[in-house]
Amino acid sequence: MAIVIPYTPREVQRDIHQIMDDHRFVVLVAHRRMGKTVLAVNQLIKRSIIDGRDNGFYAYVAPFRNQAKAIAWDYLKHFSRAIPGLKINEQELYIELPNQARIRIFGADNPDALRGHYFDGVIFDEVAQIKSEVWGEIIQPALADREGWAVFIGTPKGINLFYDLYKHAHENDLWVPLLYPIHQTMKTADPPLSPEEVERLKGEMSNNAWRQEFLCDFSASADDVLIPVDLVTEAAGRVLTERDIAGLPVVVGVDVARFGSDSTVFFRRQGRQAFPPLVLQNMSNKDVSARLVSYYHEHKPAAIFVDAGQGQGIIDWTIDQIPGVVEVPFGGRALNEAKFLNRRSEMWYSLREWIMAGGAIPDDVRLCKELAAPTYSFNATGKIQLEPKEKIVERLKFSPDLADALALTFAQPVLLPGVINRPGKAVQKSSLYGRHQ
Repeated sequence: MAIVIPYTPREVQRDIHQIMDDHRFVVLVAHRRMGKTVLAVNQLIKRSIIDGRDNGFYAYVAPFRNQAKAIAWDYLKHFSRAIPGLKINEQELYIELPNQARIRIFGADNPDALRGHYFDGVIFDEVAQIKSEVWGEIIQPALADREGWAVFIGTPKGINLFYDLYKHAHENDLWVPLLYPIHQTMKTADPPLSPEEVERLKGEMSNNAWRQEFLCDFSASADDVLIPVDLVTEAAGRVLTERDIAGLPVVVGVDVARFGSDSTVFFRRQGRQAFPPLVLQNMSNKDVSARLVSYYHEHKPAAIFVDAGQGQGIIDWTIDQIPGVVEVPFGGRALNEAKFLNRRSEMWYSLREWIMAGGAIPDDVRLCKELAAPTYSFNATGKIQLEPKEKIVERLKFSPDLADALALTFAQPVLLPGVINRPGKAVQKSSLYGRHQ
């Protein structure tokens, strides 16, 4: 018996459905208002019927359960209503088809609800807002039992899980990357928006927002991002030579772990070149201090800037063993108090200026994510203030330890080996040894 659901896909959607049918893993990057959620729901309904799996189990996963319920759940019930014998469970948010296949709505904000299941097919919507652990530690193993498929759908939002998956799809034969910016879908016979509406949106949105939301540009950032993604990407792709940094002082930033999952990071910089950081985990202050002493003798930095908030123990152990150790309070007074709210805002802004001036960083995905994460604003007196670290951690789902360590290398200008330039005077290396200098 033929089952006809109330869904007529547009030309682009038909093409995407076919690609999804033919491939196990698909990453779909699409502009806003293209109809991604409707497409996703109908793909689940279709595959739950034609896959022919015994007790098939399929999932739609959105960043938040309430969001999924408000949008996808209504779509799921609407488009499946023509199926005879359909069962609907409002409490658990699933439908059961006559072939015993189930499609269930989940929120990635409750990962425990996803554990313990097998999945024959999963669609992730708005992937940029989902923790990488949900895919790597929960869903991917749950697909392995029955060799299930997965589709990742969304619009770019910086460097995150969605970016990683899109990049991975270009490098793996089992994966297919798809990119649909607005100009591509507008060429079809049945475009998702009218030309007039597209022009209105383009004229009223900021350039960054337009690039991100409708041109599907991963390098676009929100207007209040301190270090835009495209600048970070450029910095990660730069290659400097020894001649570019010869004679310039080596500076080290040390960000000390706050909690068990955080890392202590030594970040070394010489002029416009930042070198791969040393990352330490689950080490005592005494052991970290010993590593820092060894690190000093290996690289001979002119200054070592240590986070005073969590690094007091490190400073206590090292300040009399090696020269150049300087306490830096992230929340302390800025050197330029007229422009910056605190030292942290000033260091990060200096890091931004350094990148814009040609700074080169290691091509490290996590570092790039951390650098492109913080936003900034101006307080009531017009001073620049960086977004609180707690907000950054909430969005990234991890602490920006690498980026903070690199920012620490800009705590104070170091003009020559052994000479630190403080406001109004130059201080010789010998004066850095004491705690209160």
